[in-house]
Amino acid sequence: MWRTLFLTVLLTSLATLARAQDTAWQACQGAISPAGPVLSDCRPIRDFVDPQGRELWIRSTIDAPNFALSDPRPRALYLAGVASSQAWLNGRPLGVNGQPGATASEEVPGRYQAIFPIRETAWRTGENSLVLHLSSFHGGLRFARPMSAMVVLPYPFPQRIALLAVTFVAAGALLAAAFGFGVIHAMRRTGSSLVLAAMAGVAALQAIVESLRTLFNYPYPLHAWRMSAIWGLAAAFAVLLVAYVATRYLPKARGLMIGLALGVVGATVLLPGFDYKTVWALILGVTLAVAPVAAGVRLRVPGARLTLAYLALFLALAFRFPEWLADFSYFLLAASLVLPLLMVEVVRLGRDDRGREAALTRAASRPDRLTVASARGVELAPIAEILAVVGADDYVELRLVGGRTLLHAARLDGLSAQLPANFLRVHRSVIANLAHVQRLERDGDRWRLYLSEGAPLPVSRSRQPALREALESPPVGAMSV
Repeated sequence: MWRTLFLTVLLTSLATLARAQDTAWQACQGAISPAGPVLSDCRPIRDFVDPQGRELWIRSTIDAPNFALSDPRPRALYLAGVASSQAWLNGRPLGVNGQPGATASEEVPGRYQAIFPIRETAWRTGENSLVLHLSSFHGGLRFARPMSAMVVLPYPFPQRIALLAVTFVAAGALLAAAFGFGVIHAMRRTGSSLVLAAMAGVAALQAIVESLRTLFNYPYPLHAWRMSAIWGLAAAFAVLLVAYVATRYLPKARGLMIGLALGVVGATVLLPGFDYKTVWALILGVTLAVAPVAAGVRLRVPGARLTLAYLALFLALAFRFPEWLADFSYFLLAASLVLPLLMVEVVRLGRDDRGREAALTRAASRPDRLTVASARGVELAPIAEILAVVGADDYVELRLVGGRTLLHAARLDGLSAQLPANFLRVHRSVIANLAHVQRLERDGDRWRLYLSEGAPLPVSRSRQPALREALESPPVGAMSV
């Protein structure tokens, strides 16, 4: 109920602001005299006010507010845009934001937002002349709509406190999730947890950057950096989302999906307006993520149905309410995705740890076998038949004699302590059984370790001397190098 009420109020305020911006402006030749601005050769502006790269004088005729019948509060001129500004009402100065000038050297950049209170005595009965002097030589980028607001409203201007509060609650939750996944990655070195930590961190950072306009009235030249950061963070979240779902539900197409996401999401930089860039970066990223998740549903991968429901909800809200996607719903939906995944990951890790401890206890009397714990259960693998152990994201892959492989829910670091002395770490992600070594060969600037069967294993340059020494030791029975 509260969300419906909040959305109604928000959309109503946006519609009111849009109507207030429908003021008819004229562009003029102007100069400042002791009696105020002097304008000539005024012509209607048919599109939008654009002071970028030039000095601009504009004027409009507005009706005096009826303080007795309408809102009794005083009025103020509210300006928001990439420009320095100066304002007059009926020839009386209202204020100056920075200092407009005819060139970049003459202009002093102002703030992105400026509020000029209007005294009641400044109003005339009936029509009133509002004059603005604008210039924008330090914007950095060219904006499709450089002036986002030029309106007269009751003072003080209402703040969107509810929106800000919800955004910061979501940002806090996302930062907590980023920290949680970071801890999991430090413990287990899993690629999926690192991607999820990055997703949560990127979304939290975008929530903070999105709120800067409310928290900090920055100089207008910084607006280009802020808007670029918002788009870049949205695009990064979209690509990371595709990478995560492709790795989890369609790993064979992971490279293809990430490449496609980089191309499609990156192309949104060509769209006009940063709001369009940001919204479409999110929409296209989520749309691309649907394909691997749908494949996961078809293959009955656990969690695929819930993830698909989340993506469908995201797209439904994005197309239904695109104007508040980047300001509000994106952060809530991002938090609603990563927080449940964090809880599931914590529960899974606890369950795996308990299962691993029980399996190791049962296998204590079988020193010649390794207890392999996976999603399918527990299996005892003869240690003598293990050719190599290769790191594989959340698991390690045991390569066995005869071409068989097993996935084992364990860390490579911990597993190296359980294996006999003839098992040696030859790469940061590979442990080799030296009893099966055939030869060590150099391939350009890299080394390859060949076993009695299977593909050769990579050898780190830093571990190559220790491997040579182990191969030359008589107990291992290594063959010639």
